[in-house]
Amino acid sequence: MTADSSTTSMPSLTLDDVTVLIPVFNAQHDLDRTLASFCERAPVRVLIVDDGSLPPIVAPSGANFTNLTIDVLRMPRNGGIELALQTGVAALAERGVKYAARIDAGDLATPYRLEKQRAYMETHPQTAALGMWTHVVSTEGAPLFDLRPPVEPAAIRRVMLLRSCFSHPTIMLRVTAAIEAGNYRAEYRAAEDLDLILRLMQDHDCANLPEFGVYYELNERGISATKRRTQTLSTLRLQLKYMRLTNLPDWLGIAKNIAHLILPYGALRTLKTRLFRA
Repeated sequence: MTADSSTTSMPSLTLDDVTVLIPVFNAQHDLDRTLASFCERAPVRVLIVDDGSLPPIVAPSGANFTNLTIDVLRMPRNGGIELALQTGVAALAERGVKYAARIDAGDLATPYRLEKQRAYMETHPQTAALGMWTHVVSTEGAPLFDLRPPVEPAAIRRVMLLRSCFSHPTIMLRVTAAIEAGNYRAEYRAAEDLDLILRLMQDHDCANLPEFGVYYELNERGISATKRRTQTLSTLRLQLKYMRLTNLPDWLGIAKNIAHLILPYGALRTLKTRLFRA
């Protein structure tokens, strides 16, 4: 099985069974920018999970949003992204939605991202999660570097504990598979996406399309920066849980995360930028 562009040469023009899932907390402006970025040839359904925002998140309206059908599911209080995603996926399962497409407020979608991913998922029923490559930009929109993770499921399995094989705002999930795997959960704070992916890979394939799907905004206030230690510790716990003693990349991944605990965030960001630009 090859996750190449040929699988998306004739994408389906219906997105009736796809819903964009966006958890949001106090980010109305960023949310509006993200929703306005969707360019698809079919109507797009969106479920916003408002994680206790004050003032509450509202569905935007206007010329930039005429192709979107937007629902807002309000949480009674701020419970964190893990609970918001869990609630969102459960709601989509109850509605019979087949695919959940993730993106975060502040990130921008590339044209036809959803129909490309849906076309691949339809022809690869063994695939439970499908990501894409990512342009990483500053909060001002300046290019920083690109993320081109492995494409094939076999390659992803080999290095899944060494590097981040998925840019989480690009992922499209098969909802039934996510529910059967236990949905998102709060056991591994700030690493809820990796936790779900590793569970999905026990019984399914996970792949990436070798095309860019999102402009990811590297925000110093985001989870990766403000909760870096929590995220690193959660990732380390997952690495130890899924570690394969005979797989060298697993050992290297653990060593890398120990370094993350020691080095300051600014130094890590500078190093990553230089490496990906090289």
